[in-house]
Amino acid sequence: MKKTGIITLGIAMSAICANAAGNTKNQTLEPAALTSVEITDAFWAPKLQQWSTTTANDVLDKFEGRHIKDNNPDARNNTLDNFRNVAKGDRDTHNHVNLPWFDGLIYESIRGIADLLATHPDNALKTRVDSIVELIAAAQATEPTGFINTYTQLMENNHRWGENGGLLRWMHDVYNAGMLIEAGVHYYKATGETKLLEVATKMANLMYDYMGPEPKRNLVPAHSGPEEALVKLYRLYDSNPGLASKIDAPVNADNYLALAEFWIDQRGHHCGLPNWGGWGNENAERWIRDNKYADTGKYGNHSRPTFGPYAQDSIPLTEQQTIEGHAVRATLYLTGVAAAAKEDGRKEYTEAASRLWDNMVGRRMYVTGGVGAISFDEKFGDDYFLPSDAYLETCAAVGSGFFSGNMHQLTGDAKYMDEYERVLYNGVLTGISLAGDNYTYQNPLNSTSHARWEWHGCPCCPPMFLKFMGAMPENIYSHRGDEIYVNLYAGSNAMMPIGSTEVKLTQTTSYPFKGDVKLEVNPEKKSKFALKLRIPGWARSQENPYGLYTSTASSPISISVNGKKIDTTVTDGYAVIERKWKKGDVVNLELPMQPRFITAHPEVKDLSGQVAIAYGPMVYCLESIDNNDLDNLSIDTSSSLLLSVSMPKLDNAPAVSGIAVNGKRESQPFRAIPYYLLGNRTKGSPYKVWLPTTR
Repeated sequence: MKKTGIITLGIAMSAICANAAGNTKNQTLEPAALTSVEITDAFWAPKLQQWSTTTANDVLDKFEGRHIKDNNPDARNNTLDNFRNVAKGDRDTHNHVNLPWFDGLIYESIRGIADLLATHPDNALKTRVDSIVELIAAAQATEPTGFINTYTQLMENNHRWGENGGLLRWMHDVYNAGMLIEAGVHYYKATGETKLLEVATKMANLMYDYMGPEPKRNLVPAHSGPEEALVKLYRLYDSNPGLASKIDAPVNADNYLALAEFWIDQRGHHCGLPNWGGWGNENAERWIRDNKYADTGKYGNHSRPTFGPYAQDSIPLTEQQTIEGHAVRATLYLTGVAAAAKEDGRKEYTEAASRLWDNMVGRRMYVTGGVGAISFDEKFGDDYFLPSDAYLETCAAVGSGFFSGNMHQLTGDAKYMDEYERVLYNGVLTGISLAGDNYTYQNPLNSTSHARWEWHGCPCCPPMFLKFMGAMPENIYSHRGDEIYVNLYAGSNAMMPIGSTEVKLTQTTSYPFKGDVKLEVNPEKKSKFALKLRIPGWARSQENPYGLYTSTASSPISISVNGKKIDTTVTDGYAVIERKWKKGDVVNLELPMQPRFITAHPEVKDLSGQVAIAYGPMVYCLESIDNNDLDNLSIDTSSSLLLSVSMPKLDNAPAVSGIAVNGKRESQPFRAIPYYLLGNRTKGSPYKVWLPTTR
C-alpha cells in the first residue's frame, strides 16, 4: 500500500533570513520545457537523433563490456554485474567491477538518455533503460535503510559514507547517490514512471536523516553534483504536490533543499586536517583511513576531515574569491549553488556564484570554453595561466556550461549564455566523433597526437556529454513575466507561456554556419510582451566579457519586424523588441559572420604573440592533414581571412583560409576547420588552435 507523502508548507529559517537580506528569486528565468521544443535544425537535428540512438546504445554497450572480446582476460567488465551481485545479497566479497564511481556514471547515462527520450521517443532504448532501473531497484531492496552504493557494499561495507576508516574522495557514496537522484527526477519527467524516482527518494531521505546539523553527521559530497540533484528533487515535489502519493516512501520537499543548503554551507567547516598540500595525497589519505579525525576531544562531535581545495573544501563559499581545485568538482559545485539560489533566493549564494564565475570566465577559461589547465588533480591554474597544451577535461567543459546555464536562469544576463554557447560549439562538441561512438577525455588546444578513444578506463565524459546535449534544447528559449528570451539560434518550434497566453515560436536559421535568423511569432491572441534576442558578444566586438580574449566584428547587426528595419537597444546582451504581437509577425536577425582573429589578454604569457581564428560561435584549428610544416607556420594577420567551400565529410562546415609563412620564410595558404571537427579524418592528426603571427 502506498504511503501518503507529505509536502511541508513551512519555509526553512535560512530562506527566511535570506529573504530579509534581499531575495533574488522573483528575478529568475524559466527555461523552456524540454518537451515543448522541437529541433528542426539542419545542424542539430541529425546530431541529436544520432546521439539518441547510436551514442546512447554505444555508451550502455560499453558499460556492459560488449566492446571487449570474449577471449580477452579482462572480458568480465559488465558494470551492471555490480547491481546484480548486490541484489543477490553479496557484501564484502571484493568482486566489484570497475571504479567506485561507475554507479554514478550509469545514473548519469540514464539522466542524459531520459532527456533524449523526452524529445526522441525510442521504445527499444526505453525498454533497455527500464531493465537497468529494475536492477537498481532490486539492489536497493536488499537494504532496509535504502542505501545503495555497489562499490562500498561489495568492497568496504563498514565504511559507508566514507566513515570508520573509509575515504569518501575515493568511494563516492554521496556523489553516486546524487547522480541516482538526478536520474530519478529526469526519468520521471521523461516517462512519467516513478520506480527510479522512488529509489532516489529513499536515498535522499536516508541522507537527510543522517547528514546535517548536530546531532546529525557533518558530511558533504567529496565530489560535487549532488547539490543540484537535491535542488531538482525539491523542485519536482514542490511543484507537483500530488506526486508524493505515488511514492512508497515519505516525501518532504523542504528537506531536500535543506540538505543541499547544508552541503553548500558546510564547505570549509571541518577539523582543518589533513594538510593535503603539505603532506601530499598519500599521507593525507592515510590520516583519514586511520580515522584520526574521530578524536572528539580534539575536534568535537560534529567535525570531519577536510577534502582540501581540490574539492572546494578549504574555506567557506562566502570567503572564496577564486575558483579552485578539480575543475569538474568546482563547476558542478557552483552549478548547484546557482540552482539553490534560484529556489531559495539567498543573496550570498548569488554573490558568491557570480564572483567565482567572473574569475573563471575572466581569467581562467580557454577560448573554447574549456577549463582545468593542470593535469595533476585535474585542476584550475592561477589567473591567466592558459597554456595551449593544457588538460581541459570534457567533463569540466560540461560543468562550466551547466554553471553558465544556471547563472543565466538566475540573472537573465546574456554574458552567461555567451559562454554557454562557447562551450556548446567547442569545448563539449569536440568530445564526440562525427560517427557518435568515439570520445575525448582531454581537449588540449595544440597537440601533436591527441585522438578520440573507443572507450576509457575512466569513461566519465560520455555520460556527461549525453547529459549536456540531452538538456540543450531547453536552453534555446526561456521566459520571465511578460518577456520571452531567445538565447540560442537553432531551427526549432517552441510553445512559450506569457501569462495565460501561449506563444508559438518558429525559428529558421543556417546558424552556426551563417548569421541569418528568421523568427515567426504566433501568439494565441494579440498580446503585448517583450521579445529579447541575444546578440552574441563576439557579434558586438566583445569576445569575452572581461577582455580575456578580444576580436573585432566588422559588420553591423540588422533586425527587422515584418520586413521593416528597426532600431533596438541592447540591454544585458539582448536586443529588446516590445510591442503588441499578433499571429504571423516575423522577425529577421542578421548577425555579422566573418572569420576573425582572436588575441589573448597580455597577462596570458603563454599566448603572447599568437592568434586563434574563429567564425561565428566556432573556434577553428589548423590540422596537419591540411597544412604542411604546421609546427613552423606563422599566421600573416595582415592578410584577409576568407571562407572556403563547405566540407562534405566534415559536417558541411565552411573552412577558413588565409596566408601563413612556413619555416623557409615562404608564404603559403592555410586552411582551418572548426575545432570540434578535428581528428575525424586521420586519428591523432596534429593540430593547433593558437599560432604565432609573422609580426
